Amino acid sequence: MNLGVAFAPLVPQYVVWAAFGVAVVLSILLLVARSRGALVRAIAMAMLVLALANPSMTREDRDPIPSVAAVIIDKSPSQEFGDRTAQTEQARATVIDRLKRVPGLELRVAEAGAADGETDGTRLFNALSSTLADVPPDRIAGAVFITDGRIHDIPADAAALGFAAPIHALITGHANEIDRRVVLTQTPRFGIVNQMQTIGFRVEDHGVPAGPVQVSVRRDGEVLEQRTVNAGANVTMQVQIPHAGANIVEVEAAPLANELTQVNNRAVISIDGVRDKLRVLLVSGEPHAGERTWRNLLKSDASVDLVHFTILRPPEKQDGTPINELSLIAFPTRELFQQKIGEFQLIIFDRYARQGVLPMIYFDNITRYVRNGGAVMIAAGPDYASPTSIWRTPLDAILPAEPTGDVTEQSFHARLSDAGKRHPVTRALEGAGADPPHWSHWFRLVNTKRTTGTTVMQGPDGKPLLVLAREGEGRVALMLSDHIWLWARGYEGGGPYLDLLRRLSHWLMKQPELDEEALRLIVTGRDMTVQRQTMADGVADVTLTSPSGKAQTLKLSAAEPGLWRSQVPANELGLWRATDGKLTALVNVGPANPREFQEVTSTTQTLNTLADATGGSVRRLDTGSGVDVPRVVPVRTASTYKGDDWIGMKMRDVSVVRGIGVLPVFAGLIGLLLLVGSLALTWAREGR
Repeated sequence: MNLGVAFAPLVPQYVVWAAFGVAVVLSILLLVARSRGALVRAIAMAMLVLALANPSMTREDRDPIPSVAAVIIDKSPSQEFGDRTAQTEQARATVIDRLKRVPGLELRVAEAGAADGETDGTRLFNALSSTLADVPPDRIAGAVFITDGRIHDIPADAAALGFAAPIHALITGHANEIDRRVVLTQTPRFGIVNQMQTIGFRVEDHGVPAGPVQVSVRRDGEVLEQRTVNAGANVTMQVQIPHAGANIVEVEAAPLANELTQVNNRAVISIDGVRDKLRVLLVSGEPHAGERTWRNLLKSDASVDLVHFTILRPPEKQDGTPINELSLIAFPTRELFQQKIGEFQLIIFDRYARQGVLPMIYFDNITRYVRNGGAVMIAAGPDYASPTSIWRTPLDAILPAEPTGDVTEQSFHARLSDAGKRHPVTRALEGAGADPPHWSHWFRLVNTKRTTGTTVMQGPDGKPLLVLAREGEGRVALMLSDHIWLWARGYEGGGPYLDLLRRLSHWLMKQPELDEEALRLIVTGRDMTVQRQTMADGVADVTLTSPSGKAQTLKLSAAEPGLWRSQVPANELGLWRATDGKLTALVNVGPANPREFQEVTSTTQTLNTLADATGGSVRRLDTGSGVDVPRVVPVRTASTYKGDDWIGMKMRDVSVVRGIGVLPVFAGLIGLLLLVGSLALTWAREGR
């Protein structure tokens, strides 16, 4: 309880001060003149002035408020190395028990730094701010961190903490830890497909003398090179970018004996492969209604460099008109099909028949081009069934269906085959799920026999309509109708021609997302989807390995035709790896090389400056003979809060007002008695 005096003048303050001045002057004069009853008169005037000032007695009832201390437990992945987890739990139990015994101290405990697949680095001071967010700074007694010292959000100075109280750190781990890590020095983000990129790295050893190190470099899981480098030396090397999209390059150093962990012996670089212009050669055998369908599609793609020739004047139509008088461009057959054929990613023959324009030797070149990794698309019409069919060339060795010589002329709906419902080129085409499909009729189909490859679309009576095949390193597609232009023109509502032709051309040009057999890891937010694309009826279990090396076996469930999936939380940053024994998939979650694993040896250096500035301490728990947890001592006022075997908490003298009582001195009977009493005393003295 606190007592005090407060004033609430009944008149303006200047009147009170004027009355006070007059009373003082009169009192002095009376005392100097030694007037009878001068002291009594002075007391009476004082009572009158006090009555004008209206004093009151105040009483405050206060309850003390406890000081608040925080204990922040580091739960980051690096705390799992060695015996740090056991040290942490032992220190946690002891520190909490000792803090709870301090009278007038409220304890708050928080865990932070646990892997969540989003946060890069260990952020314990963010957790401290959140834990003490509702506590006034003058109530905070201090904070204790139980950590390995690898914290990535340490404030620049003590003022940034927002409170004046000691910071203590109890460091797990051991003083002489051994570790090896790979440090990236040159990490290109992009690279042109089929060109080289330069990467740079350095191997650093902690706790052992530098020496030679065996290093392996892999791209998408495939070993590119193994070499010996010197620890501490910067190394550069050339890596080819084989495909568009993420090319994941791993640099892995051989482990050290007795090293703390091997998780940072590997560093990852994700290089996005960017294709230069895709070169496509389109050869139209004759003008027809659907000729511009392919041209418009390919010209609309900014990444495609299209070369298009339409044969308007075949050799049998030669006459005596001089070439320079014709508005025609001579077909550069030798340049295209002999000298520069390897520069094209795709060759399309649109209703092309043998017309003597291309010598047979050039068809041999095309066959070799496909088997060496090229792609050919045949958009066939009645020409494919004719005696001049392109089948009757050396291309018959790679084409997946032989024409019978007949053409079916009837109305039909193109339908997906069972394989087509699984194949990524045709799976889930818009309108395919209905019966009949929600797209227009076609009216012509070239009949074939001895079909190889995969039939993904069918015509009437299950006849092959679209056949896909792989030949050597290349790919071939055969469309056995020339009526896809009806979809493009919107006949009977049209059909998904853009989607189909774009997928088809991208499959031919080996876009990885359209492979029939593929294993993929897809990260969305905090979830990871393991997806298996297959043409088979079932899939094998998948082994998923996290960046920290933890492996789990997943059973995939059928999601839609040709796709099997399983979902797991992406709760670790770094490189994840999945394999089913045949296929391997890699994906990097978050930064390529998480800060949490860059430096994993425990340290007392990172927190020393901040702890000294706040009067706190940083000390290791390990003493060589076990875990030593310091005593906790309450300290009222000091410049330092640490000793050889103790740490201090700054105890605060803070209270809250529970009630206030006010007693006006000159109000009511008390005031009346004081005033009347002072006047009566003066009258009695004067009456003597």
